[in-house]
Amino acid sequence: MIHFTKLGSGRHELRTETVLPLPRDQVFPFFAAAENLERITPPELGFRILTPRPVEIHRGARIDYRLRLFGVPFGWRTHITEWDPPNGFVDTQEAGPYHTWIHEHRFEPVAEGTRMVDRVVFRLPLGPLSRPALPLVRRQLRRIFGYRERVVQEWAGGRRLGP
Repeated sequence: MIHFTKLGSGRHELRTETVLPLPRDQVFPFFAAAENLERITPPELGFRILTPRPVEIHRGARIDYRLRLFGVPFGWRTHITEWDPPNGFVDTQEAGPYHTWIHEHRFEPVAEGTRMVDRVVFRLPLGPLSRPALPLVRRQLRRIFGYRERVVQEWAGGRRLGP
């Protein structure tokens, strides 16, 4: 399920929770492998990792990407600001389309397997001028994170992904 909350000062929160039928020691490594970002991002976004592979994720790591949003190509750089295996990590946008983008990934053991919690605090780039774009951005984020959830559920269920 995907929820949005207005936080004030132009900031918004996106939150998702998904329970996967796998133990945390299998789920965390999947998300800690930057290469899997391409697998869990809708193909029409043309998401590509530019950082030379293999990408070693750790606190302080920086990862460069290229993608298209609403048909407009742009670069995105994230910085891993927190790294706490197998509990979670945080990536923060250093360069990209948002004024602020802080994505917290948490992995909690539960009886059914692992609860994966994504919390994104974001702020659009033009302050109050970007307010009319918010419904479109929310719709796009809902689609991206919905796609991600479906692909991750397929992976966790052991089914083949994509072509």
